[in-house]
Amino acid sequence: MLDWLIIGGGPQGTHLALVLLGRGGVAPERLRILDPHEALLAHWERCTAATGMTHLRSTIVHHLALDPHDLWHFARRRGAQPGQFRGPYRRPALGLFRDHCQSLIAEHDLERQHVRGRASGLARTEHGWRVESDQGALVAQRVLLALSVGEQPRWPAWAAQLRAAGGPVRHLYGCQEPALAAAAGETVVVGGGISAAQVAVSLARAAPGSVTLLMRHAIRIEAFDSPPGWVGPKELRGFQAEPSVERRRALIRGARRPGSMPEDVARTLLRAERRGLLRIVRGEVQQACLHPDGTVELETSGETLRADQVLLATGFEQQRPGGAWLDRAIAEHDLPLAPCGYPVVAPSLAWAPGLYVTGALAELELGPVARNIAGARHAGERLRVAGGA
Repeated sequence: MLDWLIIGGGPQGTHLALVLLGRGGVAPERLRILDPHEALLAHWERCTAATGMTHLRSTIVHHLALDPHDLWHFARRRGAQPGQFRGPYRRPALGLFRDHCQSLIAEHDLERQHVRGRASGLARTEHGWRVESDQGALVAQRVLLALSVGEQPRWPAWAAQLRAAGGPVRHLYGCQEPALAAAAGETVVVGGGISAAQVAVSLARAAPGSVTLLMRHAIRIEAFDSPPGWVGPKELRGFQAEPSVERRRALIRGARRPGSMPEDVARTLLRAERRGLLRIVRGEVQQACLHPDGTVELETSGETLRADQVLLATGFEQQRPGGAWLDRAIAEHDLPLAPCGYPVVAPSLAWAPGLYVTGALAELELGPVARNIAGARHAGERLRVAGGA
């Protein structure tokens, strides 16, 4: 029997594996990470690469290592390189961040703990939990659900209908699908946030004048996807003192800044528009049709757009991650849920004895940053105590 089984090998699961091994007193042979992808962080790396981003939105102290200053020390050991950090919050370059992640995985030999498989069931045992997967069953005293919404890209109804008709529409985060080629003709990118801006600029640089960014609203400037006060006690103290899960959900909704981007990303986008690399159109798709020649016509509230391909940068669905197997486990084990459908957990992040959550599943305890790397670090502070229990 394992001491810990982590389900999910993205940034959350990888960071918390390091926490449990480094601070929780867990022996490497007593911990496993169940994840279906070819390597830890592989899905995250594909999705970040797809956007064409140059820098993360998180700060210099939000990374996967235990020491908040480790990324800075790593950058110094590599030597001075232009553009390693950007802006007042020292946002790290994507390449630097990825190299740092891979160095941590190699240093701690985490791939030895990686079981390449997908969870399909969860059942209590006398001393813990049994997790069914397509690679067989794993039994652990404690299970940590580090599930993300990364495999739940949001498809507007018109786009889903267009896809069903065989139309050339893809989602930016449908990472198993072929990437759209900028040279294939006119491209419409749909979305109003940081990812939409980044991928539109990236495609426009490869094929100037062939990209239109369709946004429902004006550009919204925000440094992060929720105000900085939510990273620390300034906002979290009051949030965690709130006994009502309905009120907590309302606070999370009020704090989030969907469809926004940092100032430097907005400047880059507007500069590309001024240079004629792309067009920015305000409007919302009201109807889409597929023509016999394979092109798409998008009727918006402002004008009609013709495209050879459509790329969605519309984020993720908001429903609880996990899917059918977790739905069954909730019903079978009477796991408590808030009216919004998300777990009600203890301050330790325990959903039931020996069953813990992080990421989106922990947001009613950790607040609006739960899904981010900052949230993973908060979860680590809670779980390292449980790891030594």
